[in-house]
This record gives sequence, structure tokens and C-alpha cells, in this order.
Amino acid sequence: MTKKGDMLYAWTNDADIQKKAELGGAVTTLWKYALESKTVDAVLAVTKGVDLYDAKPVVITDPKDLVKTAGSLHCGTLLMPKLIKKYLGGTHHTKIGVTVKGCDAMAFYELAKRKQLDLDRIIMIGVNCGGSVSPVLARKMITDKFGVDPNTVHKEEIDKGQFIIEYEGGHKGISMDELEEAGYGRRANCRRCKMKVPRQADLACGNWGVIGPRAGKATFVEVCSEKGANLLDGAVKKGILATEPANPKGLEIRGKVEGAMLKLGEKWRKKDFEGLGAGKDRLKKIMSETSRCMKCYQCIEQCPICYCVDCTTKNPVYVPPGELPVSFMFHLIRYAHIADSCVNCGQCEEVCPSEIPNALFMHAQQVELEKMFGHIPGVSMELPLMAFVEEKQERARLANTGSDMIYENVFNPVVKK
Repeated sequence: MTKKGDMLYAWTNDADIQKKAELGGAVTTLWKYALESKTVDAVLAVTKGVDLYDAKPVVITDPKDLVKTAGSLHCGTLLMPKLIKKYLGGTHHTKIGVTVKGCDAMAFYELAKRKQLDLDRIIMIGVNCGGSVSPVLARKMITDKFGVDPNTVHKEEIDKGQFIIEYEGGHKGISMDELEEAGYGRRANCRRCKMKVPRQADLACGNWGVIGPRAGKATFVEVCSEKGANLLDGAVKKGILATEPANPKGLEIRGKVEGAMLKLGEKWRKKDFEGLGAGKDRLKKIMSETSRCMKCYQCIEQCPICYCVDCTTKNPVYVPPGELPVSFMFHLIRYAHIADSCVNCGQCEEVCPSEIPNALFMHAQQVELEKMFGHIPGVSMELPLMAFVEEKQERARLANTGSDMIYENVFNPVVKK
């Protein structure tokens, strides 16, 4: 029997999945078993839309449709938890399976601890993630750096430190370091990310550490929960999935790859955060950049931490309507509400029509707050400091007293005014 902590190689025995799958097809096969066994009611997955730069979320209930989602799309930048929260009722009445990146898994935890999702009704299969590439920038990168018409590209992958494309007439790879120094490559938030193996998921899967005869033909699977172990055992028992213990040398290689990615993430954090300056210089830079804001609300719509029905940014007392440039209070409210729990998913920056580096500002503040209070978002069900304040009660107190000490009752509960 499989147990939490096991490290395995896994591959599909399903002939249809074998034809389409990458790296053994274990993830697609596990979802097929989950649907057929009624372990989940539906699987939320990503498939290719009009082209490989168009990642499209799909809800699958028929196991036969899963083969369409096999493979990866590095030019897809979707975040899955907010979709479940907004469009699928937050799993309160449905059991859902979902494939997650590190930022997805972190966002699931943050929404769950705020009771917006029920993790008991979600199964997560995590995939190792070295980062994703914005679709618009990907097309420009392929044109400028690869000298290839992006419309002729039918496959892309990130492997051994290169971005590799296959197109009509050939294939080509360029070092990610070279691409990123030229302003291309992965999204800025992905470069700073240090959640490369999403162990918050029930299973963590990928190709790092698959060596020997199984290289390119199997998926590395780390079992992270009892739910994950049961799913894996069920698929093996049914005969549609095969497994074997991971090669010890492969374990060592996987650890080294992860370690190298973490060091790279730290390097980019240092570069990006130092580039913001400190103190008043940082504030001036943020105020200057955010002055382009047109208050389209896409940053709020896409943020997994934003879920309030009555959003303070829409209160005319704080943010006057119909004014450009937008009052900086709009951004201060967001920072105060979100920064301690930012998971660096990059959605606020990805969708900004004014190209404001929102994710950089929010992530930089989150790291500073983490140093101060020790709370790391998205890795456990521990609540951030702000969550201990009852918002309605605190708003009433502020209105009655005129005090701006929002944390007063937490730090000094005996004080009464």
C-alpha cells in the first residue's frame, strides 16, 4: 500500500492516453480513475484553445474527454482556485479534482482558510513548475529571438534550462538565462517563485528525477497525503496505472534541480526588490507606477485573496468615483487587505491594461511582512494576523472612536474607549 512520503515512478496502461500523453501520462490516468470511481464529480483542467498561446479552462465529467487535456501549456497563465470560487460554487456541493501549480496550491489554501472553498471536497494533483510565459510576450519572443513565425509553432516546452519550440520545419531551443536577460522568458512573478514542488497538493508530479529506462516515459510522483495515496492505489488496483519505486539517484537529481530553482528564485527576488529601492524611494516609485491605473478592477477580479462582496475600494468615501488619476488610496486599501497573504501568482500584473507591475509591489510587501510576523501564505492553514480582526466590529469601533489603530484590540484587548 502506498503511503504519504513515498516517491514513485508512474506510467499509464491506457492505450488512448499513451498516444497523447507526455512523460508517462500518470496525471491524466489518475483523473480518469477519479472520475470513473466517483472519487470526484468533475475535473477542472486546462486545454489548448485556438492555439498553444490560448489556455482554456474546462470542466470535465466524462473520462473520455480527459485525453484532450494531456500535456502542458507553458504559455497558459490561468489560476484555478478563483475559477472554482467564482463559477463552481466553491466546491460546497461538488467534489472536484484539479491539477495545480505551486501558486494554485497556495491560493487554494488561502481561500480555504477564509472558508471560501472546502479542501475536503478537493483533490489536488500538483505539477512541478519552473514558470510560465505570458502568451503575448511568448509570441513576440518567438518572433524576435527565435526568428520563427509563432503561428507555425505546434509545441513548446521548458527543459534543461531552455525554452524549446517545435514548428513547421524544425525545432530550436534557447537558454532561459539568455531570454530573461533580454527581457523575455518567464513571467516576473514566476522568476521570483520558490514554490516549485507543490507539496500542499495530494500528489506532486513531474519529470525531475526520472532517469534510466523510464526517462521520458514515466512521471515522478511524490505522495503528499492519504487522499493522494488512496487515489494512486485505486488506479493501480484497477490496472490502468503502473508504478515502481523511484531510482535513488533520481531522488538525488530531483533534489538538486529543486535546489537550483530555489536559488534562482532568490536571485530574482534580490534583483527585483532591490530595484524598487527602500523607504520613501520605494513609496515614490510605487506611487509613480500606479498613477497609470484606470481602476478597471481586473486586479481585484483575478486576485485569489480578494473575495469581499462589499469592497472598500468601491466606497466613495475612500476612493472618489470618476476621477483620473485614481486616488492612491485605491492601492493602499489593496495592499493593506492582501499583502500579508499574497501568493505571488502574478494575476494582478498579468491582466493589467496599464502594465503596472502590481505583483512586484504586492510580493515585495508580503516578503517584508513575512519577516516581521513570520506568516508564510499558502503553505498551511495558519491565519494571517489581519484575519484575527473581526472586520465589521472593527469598522464600527473606528467609526465610533475615530481611531486609526486597526490592530489595537488584538495587541491590547483590555483597552476600551
